Amino acid sequence: MALSFCGNDDSTAYSVDNGVLDNGCFVDALNLVPHVFLLFITFPILFIGWGSQSSKVQIHHNTWLHFPGHNLRWILTFTLLFVHVCEIAEGIVSNTQMESNHLHLFMPALMGFIAATTSVVYYHNIETANFPKLLLALFIYWILAFITKMIKLWKFAEASLGVQHLRFCITALLVVLYGLLMAVEINVIRVRKYVFFANPQRVKPPEDLQDLGVRFLQPFVNLLSKATYWWMNPLIIGAHKRPIELKKIGKLPIAMRALTNYLRLKDSYEEQRNTEDPEKSPSIWKSMYRAFGGSILLSSTFRYMADLLGFAGPLCISGIVEHLNNSTEIDKTNKTGNMTFGVYSTELLQNTSVLAVLLFLALVLQRTFLQASYYVTIETGINLRGALLAMIYNKILRLSTSNMSMGEMTLGQINNLVAIETNQLMWFLFLCPNLWAMPVQIIMGVILLYYLLGDSALIGAGVILLLAPVQYLIATKLADTQKSTLDYSTDRLKKTSEILKGIKLLKLYAWENIFCDRVEETRGKELTSLKTFALYTSMSIFLNAAIPIAAVLATFVTHAYIEEVRLSPAKAFASLALFHILVTPLFLLSTVVRFAVKALVSVQKLSEFLQSDEIGDDSWRNGDMSMPLEVGKKYKYQGDTKAINRKGRYRMDNYEQPMRRQLRPTETEDVAVQVNDGFFTWGSNLSTLSDINIRIPTGQLTMIVGQVGCGKSSLLLAMLGEMQTISGKVFWSNKNRYSVAYATQKSWLLNATVEENITFGSPFNKQRYKAVIDACSLQPDIDLLPFGDQTEIGERGINLSGGQRQRICVARALYQNTNIVFLDDPFSALDIHLSDHLMQEGILKFLQDDKRTLVLVTHKLQYLIHADWIIAMKDGSVLREGTLKDIQTHDVELYEHWKTLMNRHDQELEKETELESQTTLERKNLRRAFYSREAKSQIDDEDEEEEVEEDEDDNMSTTTSRRSKIPWKMCCRYLSSGGFLMVFLMVASKLAKHSVMVAIDYWLAAWTSSNPLNPIVADSFVNATNYTKNYDATQIAEHRSYVPVFIILCGAAIALCLITSLTVEFLGVAAATNLHHDLLNKIIHAPIRFFDVTPLGQILNRFSADTNIIDQHIPPTLESLTRSTLLCLSAIGVIASVTPAFLIALVPLAVAFYFIQKYFRVASKDLQDLDDSTQLPLLCHFSETAEGLTTIRAFRHEARFKQRMLELTDTNNTAYLFLSAANRWLEVRTDYLGAVIVLTAAVAAIWTSSQSGQVGLGLTYALTVTNYLNWVVRNLADLEVQMAAVKKVNSFLSTESENYEGSMDVSQVPEDWPQHGEIKIHDLCVRYDSLLKPVLKHVNAHINPGQKVGICGRTGSGKSSLSLAFFNMVDVFEGKIVIDGIDICKLPLQTLRSRLSIILQDPVLFSGSIRLNLDPECTCTDDRLWEALEIAQLKNMVKALPGGLDAVVTEGGENFSVGQRQLFCLARAFVRKSSILIMDEATASIDMATENILQKVVMTAFADRTVVTIAHLVSSILEAEQVLVFSSGILVENDSASNLLTQEDSLFSILVRTHK
Repeated sequence: MALSFCGNDDSTAYSVDNGVLDNGCFVDALNLVPHVFLLFITFPILFIGWGSQSSKVQIHHNTWLHFPGHNLRWILTFTLLFVHVCEIAEGIVSNTQMESNHLHLFMPALMGFIAATTSVVYYHNIETANFPKLLLALFIYWILAFITKMIKLWKFAEASLGVQHLRFCITALLVVLYGLLMAVEINVIRVRKYVFFANPQRVKPPEDLQDLGVRFLQPFVNLLSKATYWWMNPLIIGAHKRPIELKKIGKLPIAMRALTNYLRLKDSYEEQRNTEDPEKSPSIWKSMYRAFGGSILLSSTFRYMADLLGFAGPLCISGIVEHLNNSTEIDKTNKTGNMTFGVYSTELLQNTSVLAVLLFLALVLQRTFLQASYYVTIETGINLRGALLAMIYNKILRLSTSNMSMGEMTLGQINNLVAIETNQLMWFLFLCPNLWAMPVQIIMGVILLYYLLGDSALIGAGVILLLAPVQYLIATKLADTQKSTLDYSTDRLKKTSEILKGIKLLKLYAWENIFCDRVEETRGKELTSLKTFALYTSMSIFLNAAIPIAAVLATFVTHAYIEEVRLSPAKAFASLALFHILVTPLFLLSTVVRFAVKALVSVQKLSEFLQSDEIGDDSWRNGDMSMPLEVGKKYKYQGDTKAINRKGRYRMDNYEQPMRRQLRPTETEDVAVQVNDGFFTWGSNLSTLSDINIRIPTGQLTMIVGQVGCGKSSLLLAMLGEMQTISGKVFWSNKNRYSVAYATQKSWLLNATVEENITFGSPFNKQRYKAVIDACSLQPDIDLLPFGDQTEIGERGINLSGGQRQRICVARALYQNTNIVFLDDPFSALDIHLSDHLMQEGILKFLQDDKRTLVLVTHKLQYLIHADWIIAMKDGSVLREGTLKDIQTHDVELYEHWKTLMNRHDQELEKETELESQTTLERKNLRRAFYSREAKSQIDDEDEEEEVEEDEDDNMSTTTSRRSKIPWKMCCRYLSSGGFLMVFLMVASKLAKHSVMVAIDYWLAAWTSSNPLNPIVADSFVNATNYTKNYDATQIAEHRSYVPVFIILCGAAIALCLITSLTVEFLGVAAATNLHHDLLNKIIHAPIRFFDVTPLGQILNRFSADTNIIDQHIPPTLESLTRSTLLCLSAIGVIASVTPAFLIALVPLAVAFYFIQKYFRVASKDLQDLDDSTQLPLLCHFSETAEGLTTIRAFRHEARFKQRMLELTDTNNTAYLFLSAANRWLEVRTDYLGAVIVLTAAVAAIWTSSQSGQVGLGLTYALTVTNYLNWVVRNLADLEVQMAAVKKVNSFLSTESENYEGSMDVSQVPEDWPQHGEIKIHDLCVRYDSLLKPVLKHVNAHINPGQKVGICGRTGSGKSSLSLAFFNMVDVFEGKIVIDGIDICKLPLQTLRSRLSIILQDPVLFSGSIRLNLDPECTCTDDRLWEALEIAQLKNMVKALPGGLDAVVTEGGENFSVGQRQLFCLARAFVRKSSILIMDEATASIDMATENILQKVVMTAFADRTVVTIAHLVSSILEAEQVLVFSSGILVENDSASNLLTQEDSLFSILVRTHK
């Protein structure tokens, strides 16, 4: 019998003469019984029972109700499996030393392995079904297994086997494990009482799992799924079919929510307060440690285990290579008859197959621990960030207003805290286990190297340590360069956005190239900075690659010269692998140290912020106001966090709604608010308001008046408790101070729809809403918005004008159901009609009907007659208080003063009614902003992202394949903009570098395997590790002859590392330069229509976010991707060349890898997008809150805003957690693939028993693959996301430019053309785009030189289009305009536009100097400029400015009034002495006085020139010599103004009559 259970070496094998249990074989057979029993019982239950078993508790998925001791059971089972593997290995190795096969040596162990696996599958299914009774089977199994193993151990002890025998150790371990598992099982019975007890315990699943919204299951799944992120599979694979949306990732589990973590952090922060020294500020570090220290310790433990297991790789390689040669020669003589004793542990570790399996297990474990460590730190980091954000937010809501207004705390600082400092701390936490893990890793590595190589190892380690500070230096330099790059790019963006805002003017004046050069100049500085950045980056990459080569070179060369011993392949390759391990921590160390320094700074800033002044306690405002965020505090210590959170959650939803007041016919208390002897200040000890004694009568209209800056707004804020009180008291009648509807002077909008801005958290009431909208005359504005009142406005929404914003804020105050309304100068940005309407409808009707108490701050004295009570202020104190009658009788002087002011108001009023009101203008601008987008709305570029290649058959599969495709086209586009030379250099140097790297290792293999001259020394394998010591000089010389080539190869490799790192980075710089240059030129020369249909924000995005990605993010990703891909490929090549058998195993691995990367890339992209899109609202919410603090606090909406902040934080954290879990999912899988590659390479090498040097080479390479596989995928995914930026930029590069050439040559145009200014218009037809209808149809007109012509017509009749046609800015598709004998369509655009002048409706000024604004080409003398300023009546003002003509103009000319800006535009038109001037509604946005100046100048300075005025007010062209009247694109009347006026029914006279 070749296969007999007990072997048939001798006859005693089956005899039981000495007693049954004394036969070792029988004891082994007995050990089979429990395993077979378990398999027999569980298989039927697993396969049959599950079909009918439907009594599952309904919780979602089949998640996971854990029995007690769940994790311990999994850990014990895994250990059990490992021990079984050892037992099998020991049995097989022992068996090889027998004469015949002894199945009993490994058969029971194999069955044990199968049974242990089954036990855990079985347990998992029972647990999922929550059916504990079935656990009895396992309980019986553990008892039986424990007993049988005990018998075996007892027999071993009798036979005097001890710890030195491996078999004894394994059996003892198994006894312990079975015992522990038995204890776990008993514990389950004790807790759940499912058997032996009368009433079993009913269990409910955790609260999170009952809530189907929670999709982040990491905390709830079993250990195996936790370690491999198995639960992520449906999400990641599902992403392929349809994109991941916010709904799909659901909510966070309670323990990870911002509120929970905020309470943890806040408690540990506050605990530090109650010590002896109350002044001392609590330490944030301590609170962080108390709240999150446990998780960091856990993560560090995982990290240490991973790092220690990491060293198993090199050691196993050294073992395999060493024993490969001599395993064949083991002496076969020691085969004894009765192998009761088994193998010694050292013998087992000399078996190469055992080492290969050990290597595999060590790798798998190491990678699992490493990913677990990463995951725990990331989860902790995210929890910490959530807690910090909540803490900062809470503080913002309590910041004293003076802090904000006195500039101690700017908005910028707060935004930085939120966006930068919290993230710095989060990143520090991510990297923090490295701080204590790395030193250990480095020390261990050096010790091992010393053990392998002796003194020469220290030299190599020395090289590494010396170069580490250099890396740190470079890292700090990088950070500095990045800062300066950022400054330049901000500057460049400012200039670009200015150009885009004023693009129409630049084109009309033919100045686009001058301003384009300004941007290019800044871009040049930015590029210089980018080149420095690229240089430092490439240095850092270079050092990273070169340090290990240098270290290896130094070590092996010195070893060859100072050590007596030959270097064996085993040691050479083990040390090579160790050097690779050592480099990573050293490279990361510099990064970690940098982050640690940043974290210290961030904590310092946070600490200062949390210590800053808070607003006074305002319990007097409404008795006791509980802060709902702290709600969990009371229940905190019941130990049952779930209960808290449930109570806390419901409490938070029902934040108090301001109560609807009951109308009482007689108001009992006649004073709503009273201030007695109030002295208030804004922080400095000087009182801003002094000696305030006022009362606000209930249910009446109180007006506060006074000059600018006399403290009217401060008085409102003082009553609201926002100012610091020096002395005095503010009394509110108790029913009133619940909430005050308050509209600030500077309007504050939320990032939300118009409706949400007005209702502001109150319930929606249609009738009331409509009334408010009408009172504020918002309806016409709402009608203009693309989605009516569902349009988003605010920071990221549509930009409304000041008046529109202010009316929305007033509407918000009116809509709220509060007793008291404070309006702070609601008329400041409104024109006269709207003010009147608002006063009548909104204030007198709407509020007074409701009998609400109203306090109104205003400058419009004509409304004083409506006031029930007046408070007149002067210089921070109250001048008078009383009714208008009181003041008329008691303070005649004041009353008279008011009267004169009122008269002046009336005159202005008349002037205003003549003018088209400011509001209509605002509406016009709004309309202009949108009408242009409607054409575009057919396709919006952003949604067009997914190329429109979806044909009719757009089924799932096409979308899927498209989403997983790599954007090769864009990669080519990017590389080609870098220049072919650079691409060629990069590819060539990369390939050369990797070839040389492989050559070095090949040479090393050849060098170490080269045997001494006498091939087989008798005792070669005894001395296998150090070959013989006594070889002679020739051998030494031969050994050293390998050194020169080795040095040359290493030198070449280092040089190539430098070249590759430089070429990649500079390829990136070249591509960035070209792409930006092309983009800028394309956009600046695009036709004006392009700017009408493309939103400004979208164009700016290309210049900001997308350019930034192209500048800074693509090059490193590209570098990393090429490097890791080539490393993996060269490794696979080397392994295949050493052991060709490996290629067979490669096929399934490659397929697995392909699918993993395919699924991951799609999911990663979606999650990345979700993370980005959820971050913006969070940051905006913070800055909004900081801006609208006074409003939020007056309205009493703190709780609602906190709730919103917590939701936004949680949403963002969910996205980020899923993203990092997806990264772990990928890494675990690629790491396991890597481990399988190592295993197959090792097994193939052992079976084909190749030359030991080459096997070492192959295994060392296989080890590197594990590190780089996941980088290949991660970089691919990143590159894909980043290439989207190239794609967006590229989509703009295909826009058509204007035709700048023209058919005439510049030389054919006379120098002084147009000399006379005669204009002939023949049959002119004009349209904006070939797809649109014509806006002017068959216009014929003739304008004589020097004539003053007026053009008028209703809105949209084509007046402005005609002015654009003169400049060839629109598509003239029929007819022509001839100026002084030349058809303008034939002229080069530059020539045509530089010879005419125009004044636009919106005055545009650019930041820079006054000189730049008047004459950017720098062609005129100063006298000419002064003359122009004088004509425009600006000379004296400019003279008074510091610097005169070189005085600063801020962005958009904000430092001048609108009227002054319009006069500058006039001066600009005059500087260019053209014989034709076109004024396009130039007087629309200016006051009476300026308009008079303008008219006068046009009449005098432009007396001899042709002036075409496009008028929106007919009154301004009544003197014109010729009037063209348009109606919907057709010229209907053409005559002198006086003639047209005589015709009653002419359109012109109708327009004059209706004031249009």
